[in-house]
Amino acid sequence: MNDWIIYSIGFLAQLLFSIRLISQWFLSEKAKKVKTPTLYWKISLLAALLLFIYGYLRDDLPIMLGQAFIYTIYFRNLKLQHEWKETNLIFKITVLLTPILIAAYLIFFSEQTLKSLLENEDIPLWLVIVGIIGQVVYTSRFIYQWVYSERHEKSSLPKGFWILSLSGSIIIFTYAIFRSDPVLLAAHFFGAIVYIRNLFLNND
Repeated sequence: MNDWIIYSIGFLAQLLFSIRLISQWFLSEKAKKVKTPTLYWKISLLAALLLFIYGYLRDDLPIMLGQAFIYTIYFRNLKLQHEWKETNLIFKITVLLTPILIAAYLIFFSEQTLKSLLENEDIPLWLVIVGIIGQVVYTSRFIYQWVYSERHEKSSLPKGFWILSLSGSIIIFTYAIFRSDPVLLAAHFFGAIVYIRNLFLNND
């Protein structure tokens, strides 16, 4: 597949991630505290699907693992906001069926294996490890947020979420430099700005 198609998928995913951040940022600025619109979680689900596909096309295990782990938490937050029942049927089918189709393709048709991804000549093992560490830290923000939200019985983005976001983003940005990945570079440069601003806005 042509590189421009692959990068287009990646940039589309990151555009969606940026839209969710901007919508959350504007709403928070207006309220003078961190707010989490339902749109944030809906866009997150769609963007995660696209970024997983981008990671697969780039033979990039850290990206694939990060999106696979986080998908369920996006879904759970949407349910915590009590919006799932009112959500458009096409959206429901898309976010439920697409992961099943992707999993089926990876199991039955893909030639990629975990071993081939770890032994990728384009990405040395040490860099894969850095990427995975970055994704673990970055993903842990939503595990923290999930536990926090379940405990408080509402979907919210506490201060610890933004600290983990910024920490993970810095590691992934470093990974992206070595990977020469314009999608990750652009996303985490812009994301870091929003994370820092939300740290100042957060009162939790």
